[in-house]
Amino acid sequence: MKSRTARLASLLVAAGCVLGVTKGVYARDHAAKPAFKYVGGTVMLPERCQGKLEMNADSMTFQCTDGSARIPYSAIRFMQYRTDISHRVRSMKPHWKVKPQLFTPMFGGKGNRYFTIVYQEDEHGPTNTLVLEVSPDDMRPYLAEIDVKVGRRVDVEYLGDND
Repeated sequence: MKSRTARLASLLVAAGCVLGVTKGVYARDHAAKPAFKYVGGTVMLPERCQGKLEMNADSMTFQCTDGSARIPYSAIRFMQYRTDISHRVRSMKPHWKVKPQLFTPMFGGKGNRYFTIVYQEDEHGPTNTLVLEVSPDDMRPYLAEIDVKVGRRVDVEYLGDND
C-alpha cells in the first residue's frame, strides 16, 4: 500500500500533466487563430479580413482568407503601433480602399490596437497604407523582428495591456 506522501506526489504529478496538456492545447489553439485583422488601407482586401503576418527574408505579407498584401521591407517608409491612426498618417490623405472605422477601447483602455504600415513600392508610385488591428500580446513578439528585418523601428505609442 502506498504511503500518503507517495499518493499525494502521484496526484500532483497527474494534475501537473493535465494542466500542462491543457496549457499546450490552449497555446496551440491560440497561436493558430488569426491574430491580425485588416481594418483599413489603400490595399484591396475585404474589411475586417482576419489573417496572419508572415515575416520573410525580404518582405512581410499579410495573408487572410480572401487575399494578401506583400510589402517589401525596402518600400516601408514608416510603421506605427498606436491606439489610433496618427495625424501624420491622416494628413497624408491616403486614397482609402477601406476607410478605418476605429474602435475606442471601452472603459478607458489604453492599449495599442492598430499597426499602421506606410510604404511606397517605387519612387514615382503611390504611397500605400495598411492598417491592421492586433492586440499588444499578439504584436509584442513581432516588434523586435520587424525592427531588425526592416532596418527601422516601429513607432510604438504605448505597449501595455488592453485593460
